[in-house]
Amino acid sequence: MAVVRFGGVEVAYTRTGRGPVVVLAHGAGIDGRMWQPQVEALADEFTVVAWDEPGSGRSGALPAGFGLADFAHALAAVIEDVGLGPAQVAGLSWGGTVVLELYRWRPDLVRSLLLVDTYAGWKGSLPPEEVAARVEGAERMLAAPRDEFDPTLPGLYADGPPERFAATLDAMSRDVRPETMRAQLSLMAEADETDLLPRVTVPTLLLWGELDARSPLTVAHAFQEAIPHAELVVIPSVGHMSNLEAPEAFTAAVRAFCRANAQDDHPGG
Repeated sequence: MAVVRFGGVEVAYTRTGRGPVVVLAHGAGIDGRMWQPQVEALADEFTVVAWDEPGSGRSGALPAGFGLADFAHALAAVIEDVGLGPAQVAGLSWGGTVVLELYRWRPDLVRSLLLVDTYAGWKGSLPPEEVAARVEGAERMLAAPRDEFDPTLPGLYADGPPERFAATLDAMSRDVRPETMRAQLSLMAEADETDLLPRVTVPTLLLWGELDARSPLTVAHAFQEAIPHAELVVIPSVGHMSNLEAPEAFTAAVRAFCRANAQDDHPGG
């Protein structure tokens, strides 16, 4: 594990393997351990970096008032600390929104984008009534006593959590900090990255679960229409956590995309 300081926060990340750098940004209510199958599988060909964003996992507490741009700049600090130049950057769900914000501020650090079961923010991708329902549900969840707090969001899986990752999922769930999740979901509810999408100039992979109930395929198609030359890969029969529900198919798609774009000289912005 490595640590870089940003804005007074210690930001932890793991670095595994050798080769072109691939950076993985996790979703809300979890941490970098969600990428375990991809870290293990891709390290034979890539330097795989998985961070615990501020307020999550092994990273320090989230400062008051930490905004979406702060998360993006913290991720930039990780990429700069790794020191291997522009990265291929993947983000799932909330992590994808953070990755888009990274591209807004630091396109020089992004060789390619992998946007996974994500949103241009909830405000940017979902109907207002759906955003309102999610905010209300989040408020109920976060109002529970600490010993009854369950950070599992509805609709994450097409057929329940995969058994082979049950121990990892339970460990991440126990470590979730309600104050961090409150900030993540609040920022997601207000985020709208749609203005950025037509300005993306790096190769972009859209990787989606066919049965994603949280970010349905209509969102993926909106991304595909907005981002020039974006490639969409749909993984059959899985939901929002596609990297854990079908890790072999997911990792194969990531490997093919990252291999194709590892050496090309793509400008960042």
